[in-house]
Amino acid sequence: IVFFFFVFNRKTGEPPLINGWIPYLGKALIFRKDAYKFLLDQQKEFGDIFTVHIAGRYITFIMDPFQYVYVIRNSKQLEFHEFANKMASKTFDYPALSRGKFPELKENLHRIYQYLQGKPLDIISDHMMKNLQDIFEWKCSQATDWETEKMYKFCCSVMFEASFVTLYGRVPAADGHKVISEIRDKFIKFDASFPYLAANIPIELLGATKKVRKELIHHFLLQNMTKWLGGSKVVQARQDIFEKYELLGDYDKAAHHFAFLWASVGNTIPATFWAMYYLLRHPEALAAVRDEIDHLLQSTGQKRGPTYNIHLTREQLDNLVYLESALNESLRMCSSSMNIRISQEDFVLKLEGNQEVVLRKGDWIALYPQILHMDPEVYEDPKEYKFDRYIENGKKKTTFYKAGRKLKYFLMPFGSGISMCPGRFLAMNEMKMFLFILLSHFDVELAENKAVRLDNSRMGLGILLPDVDIAFRYKLRS
Repeated sequence: IVFFFFVFNRKTGEPPLINGWIPYLGKALIFRKDAYKFLLDQQKEFGDIFTVHIAGRYITFIMDPFQYVYVIRNSKQLEFHEFANKMASKTFDYPALSRGKFPELKENLHRIYQYLQGKPLDIISDHMMKNLQDIFEWKCSQATDWETEKMYKFCCSVMFEASFVTLYGRVPAADGHKVISEIRDKFIKFDASFPYLAANIPIELLGATKKVRKELIHHFLLQNMTKWLGGSKVVQARQDIFEKYELLGDYDKAAHHFAFLWASVGNTIPATFWAMYYLLRHPEALAAVRDEIDHLLQSTGQKRGPTYNIHLTREQLDNLVYLESALNESLRMCSSSMNIRISQEDFVLKLEGNQEVVLRKGDWIALYPQILHMDPEVYEDPKEYKFDRYIENGKKKTTFYKAGRKLKYFLMPFGSGISMCPGRFLAMNEMKMFLFILLSHFDVELAENKAVRLDNSRMGLGILLPDVDIAFRYKLRS
């Protein structure tokens, strides 16, 4: 009965509704199992625009990449920030950024992202490079011969500590590494529950997650943060803003800092893993990227090895076309973000080709770029890793086509328009620097021959995690 009620109450111009037979859940279970396959199946049956009932929400999917621009352009009627703020405040346990209670807090925090662009980005990238080198040097001191480690654990350990120290400063205690490792271990436990929190499952049902979250937030209380040395301007600017709001308690401010940490590393760590994994799985890719790195060091008169400090400008990093292409290719294969917008009013969305979509206030619109990333019309053999896919005649390739037409959007691991990740430039720099130091300092190879697959439990939430970890070994390059 529920099914027919919704079908017959569709307005003229509303897309076909795929409802499911389970009250409230709708198609949630099948969507969660494999969103990519589910959406492709619906596209074959219903065309490029359809609405799916998922756990009490009605989400209209726009599947044609040529129509993305019309969704992204209508940022006034199709809003994102309110949804993101609600989800973040619930997930990270700080009060919602309501205008009445915290006037202009959202805008002020957004303004701070200027510290992650231009000249300030150069400063933070330099600090990250130095911190990465320090951590690798510390690892080298223990690696006299071949050392074997689990790859995801290794990426997590290095990237978490380097990011933490770069953003929040050094823990001055003699056991600084140990303190950060303890925070990282709690972070991993919390992160495992993130997909459930994002799906609106009450934290009380998630075992020890609530306790772990509280412990993590306590690390970011002002009395603890003031002890850390050499933090970044971006974190300092956030602290200064929070101090202006008397209604924000100490715990609330700490929760905001914890949320910023998660935003900084939650997707960067798995993305670093996949970039490293695919390079090690493909010797020709590894050789090309290493050759490019060695050539840059040679041409700038810099020596490789843990005792030498390597300095890279942003321009030099940007000119490493094979490194960037290999990284973009792994991002294409492992990213699964859903770009969501919420209709602020009853609204007719006008699309290319005189198409119109009738939307009700509160309706969700979604773009699912993984469909684009795996489209064989855009990317030949999309399931294959081709490290030089984003290179043409020795330069960056930025023109991709579908049905003979040039695409404006062809690679979207960081979202789009108003929901685009403000830290994307720093994230790309961090991953490039990690791979640069790893490959310039070490010989690296896989220590076991098994396939690592994507774990689909985070579909729609960013970078997918690996379903298993894999052993690799490394030793200092002679």
